[in-house]
Amino acid sequence: MPPCPDAEDWLTLTSLPGLGCTLIKRLAEQAGGAGELLRHGARTAAVSGVGPRLAETLADRSQIAAARQQAKRELERLRQSAVSLLSLSSSEYPEALRAIPDPPPLLYWRGDLSLLNNPAVAIIGARTATDYGRRVASRLAAELAELGVTIVSGAAYGIDAAAHHGALRAGGGTAAVLGCGVDVVYPRTHADLFRHIAEQGLLLSEYPLGTPPEGFRFPARNRIISGLVKGVVVVEAAEKSGSLITARLALDQGREVFAVPGRIDSLKSAGSHRLIQQGAHLVQTAADILEGLAWGSGATAASSRQHPDGPADLSAPALRLLEQLDVYPRDIDALSRLTELPIVELHALLLQLELQGVVRQLPGQLYERRSME
Repeated sequence: MPPCPDAEDWLTLTSLPGLGCTLIKRLAEQAGGAGELLRHGARTAAVSGVGPRLAETLADRSQIAAARQQAKRELERLRQSAVSLLSLSSSEYPEALRAIPDPPPLLYWRGDLSLLNNPAVAIIGARTATDYGRRVASRLAAELAELGVTIVSGAAYGIDAAAHHGALRAGGGTAAVLGCGVDVVYPRTHADLFRHIAEQGLLLSEYPLGTPPEGFRFPARNRIISGLVKGVVVVEAAEKSGSLITARLALDQGREVFAVPGRIDSLKSAGSHRLIQQGAHLVQTAADILEGLAWGSGATAASSRQHPDGPADLSAPALRLLEQLDVYPRDIDALSRLTELPIVELHALLLQLELQGVVRQLPGQLYERRSME
């Protein structure tokens, strides 16, 4: 898709110093568009929030000309890449995002933009996630994606990656909102994931091409993640976590917040539990999310699925065994008691599942399920 018709004006405007997203939106609305604002910038001197230095910048034709040359160079880079651009005045710009107080004036994107027309849910959480957290995120994402819900996340390690993988494996749509340019792969080990998302989903960023992944950009991009969706699901978050920032932004934007419970002695779930104490919806299945968003209270076969993820050809005893490893590692005696299977048969099943990469043995002869990411 070619850049939006007024891309040069918006790129020029965003290249000028001293203009933040909120002020750009307000000034462009008052002026009647980015082009009108650039042509009649001197009129903004009396506008609230515009100080003398910014008014001088908006009236300085030489600064605007320099910014326009920078915009032309960025447009040329876009033409040479597979990246497209949306501005706040584009008809394709997501309405839910446009309505937040500080929407990004520009969105760079690669992939299937139509995914933003579907109902959308964000699934986010710890980068250093447990197997339990990754497994739950992947399962919830798959179940929602199978129902036509677009899964939005940040393409980071841990929960984000598991959510994207889950949606992709289910053949559904997923959108990754980046804290860098859409032509920058971060983290680098996610190169295959980025490629799959670009082919089957959507890569999205407010930052120009080539923008590096600097730390301050990630809290800023969180408002886009929450702004694009109806609900935010937090899977594993510590007491101080970027996911909690996204949850607060979601509440400020009028979105629903959901949280997945974990072990009460796990620091990785302390933030999630705090959210539940503060009124977030407790999530056990995708049906809880659908009900919380009033998208339907009945669970479909996908969203009410109780069997754990794993190879499709598992026997009934193997599935029964996996269900008992759903959350916590267990020893062989506990598994024998819970599954009512003899220890000899359990050893054979555990070996089979280990070879299939579904189960692993921990020190102390404990067994746990592995994430199917």
